Amino acid sequence: MMKESPRATVSSWSLRRTLLAILLILTISVWGFSAVIVYLDADQESQELFDQSLAETAHLLLVLADHEVEERIAMEPSIKTEHNNVEYSEYLLFQIWDSNNQLQYKNRGAPDLPFSKDGAPGFGVTTLNGQQWRIYTSWNAEHRFQIQVAEPSSHRKEISGRFAYRLFLFAMFIIPLLAGAIWWAVNRVFRTLQKSADEVSQRTPNDLQMVSVEGAPIEVHPLLHAINHLFERVSKTLEHEQRFTADAAHELRTPLAAIKTNLQVIQRARNDEERAEAVGGLGISVDRATRLVEQLMTLARLDPQYDNNQAVVQLDLATLLSAQLPSLQAQADKLQLHFEAQLAPAICSVHQDRFLILFRNLMDNAFRYTPQNGYVKLSCRIDHGEACLTIADSGVGIPVELRERVFERFVRLSDASKPGSGLGLSIVKRIAETHGATIRLLDGLTSDSDQVGLSVEIRFPV
Repeated sequence: MMKESPRATVSSWSLRRTLLAILLILTISVWGFSAVIVYLDADQESQELFDQSLAETAHLLLVLADHEVEERIAMEPSIKTEHNNVEYSEYLLFQIWDSNNQLQYKNRGAPDLPFSKDGAPGFGVTTLNGQQWRIYTSWNAEHRFQIQVAEPSSHRKEISGRFAYRLFLFAMFIIPLLAGAIWWAVNRVFRTLQKSADEVSQRTPNDLQMVSVEGAPIEVHPLLHAINHLFERVSKTLEHEQRFTADAAHELRTPLAAIKTNLQVIQRARNDEERAEAVGGLGISVDRATRLVEQLMTLARLDPQYDNNQAVVQLDLATLLSAQLPSLQAQADKLQLHFEAQLAPAICSVHQDRFLILFRNLMDNAFRYTPQNGYVKLSCRIDHGEACLTIADSGVGIPVELRERVFERFVRLSDASKPGSGLGLSIVKRIAETHGATIRLLDGLTSDSDQVGLSVEIRFPV
């Protein structure tokens, strides 16, 4: 059964399509909501205007009909109304009633029954032949005659419908324009992103120049700056590794050349004495090459990409270092050195294996560069809330102006007479950095030979 590729299991989505969809939905929603609000507001205002017009018409008709009705009443007591042509399709119907609820006048199409049964002044609604009408009732100044005016509601709805139709047509015209403008704007923005992506994709693996932010939106600058920062770190890492490889090759050349020379001497030896001397030199060269390779491997394992995620544990440095004292004393006796240890409780969080690598490198340097009958002192304690490890010697020391450079890889003092790789203090500094510790090089123990020696102080946060 074939495994599904990791790429196929990753769900992907398009920022461009998502942004377009969101903007279009928001635009249409806002437009639709605004159109409804505008329509309702316009319909409300039109209703008020229609009512005002209906009231003005009623008052005008009442004034005009007042005189005519009085003349007709004077000529004949009853008014004959029209019954033979009742049509409710007229735009405006009206009736005039007297104070005795007698119909005095009506236009064609108006019914004999009053529009408003209670005759209350003001606006109202009635139904005539299944159709809704808007009515208005009012009395004259003497309260002798009342006019009732009716207007079909369908007329108002027809006007509102025409307004809604035009609003809909305008929306159908403007929304595609807005959609096109949004599409153009979004694509123009993403065109700059695509330009940056093309610029990166067309580069060779060794081309780590900064990505140009010119023309890119301000919101994209953090991403481009992050990419540039990554390129800068990768560039420094590659440069660092290339320099490391070149330096390692250069340093290995010396012991390998010595090994080759000793082999040639062994091959051409004329007697056992010469052969034994060459074999001894061969062993020294092999030991030097072996130590250099071990230091290189240790330094490589301390890089972040080789981090083995060792657990940080709470340890007492005094307890941990006490276990190393017998071997350190034996080494000091072999080199004819005076060794002293003052270990006080100092609990802190460390990687045990890495700490021991740091400690052994410092002790190895102290023993190596301290002459016979010299002094080496080891101590640990709690000082100002920090676990302090100090290794001091009465050796050759390091000049103040060179104390920063000795932490660089393959840097050795020009007058150093002892064999070494130049990596010990680099490893010490790297391990101290992984622990968040600080390291200082100070003057050490004064000896009879006027050598100030060296004191290495490392402070670990508790």
